[in-house]
Amino acid sequence: MSDQAFSPDERAAVYRAIAERRDMRHFSGGSVAPELLARLLEAAHQAPSVGLMQPWRFVRVSDPTLRVQIQAQVEQERVRTAEALGERSDQFMKLKVEGISDCAEVLVAALMEDREQHIFGRRTLPEMDMASVSCAIQNLWLAARAEGLGMGWVSLFEPQALAGLLGMPDGAKPVAILCLGPVKDFYPAPMLVLEGWAQARPLHELLYENQWGVSQ
Repeated sequence: MSDQAFSPDERAAVYRAIAERRDMRHFSGGSVAPELLARLLEAAHQAPSVGLMQPWRFVRVSDPTLRVQIQAQVEQERVRTAEALGERSDQFMKLKVEGISDCAEVLVAALMEDREQHIFGRRTLPEMDMASVSCAIQNLWLAARAEGLGMGWVSLFEPQALAGLLGMPDGAKPVAILCLGPVKDFYPAPMLVLEGWAQARPLHELLYENQWGVSQ
């Protein structure tokens, strides 16, 4: 064990937050205290980023009318997605895909504008800006779980339409609508597993050694 390791209880708490994090769709209203929201966003802001570009931007949606407009955009994309799924359309339409009207807070995570000027770590992998934003979202997610709050990542929207709704500059791009707030219970397993939509694959099927497709 490294001398730099956390205590056993601290390590257990970290692994518990990772294991019990869920993509939540069911919220119980309520509110998130300003100091708690600030703490969660600070956790997001401490995420690693390629070249220290910190490409994440967060828009807090506090206007009820704007929240309704965002939900309407999600519903439009939900219908389009169902049409694209063909024979699974009916099954998809039965899924609850967002909690925008029920959650305490709605945040939109976005990529900043003028990202092309950041070359460090992105010359051959320009998508590392998206990877950096994803790390910030995961930090927020894990911190929320540790605080007893649920969070859901909604990706059913047309980016340009949402960017227009939020007055984003050219080049900025919304990545996620994040629903955050108190929940009655956390799902015992991912919701899509519970609903029979998909099954999670075990790690050993996704772990190779030295060459692609070669298991340990």
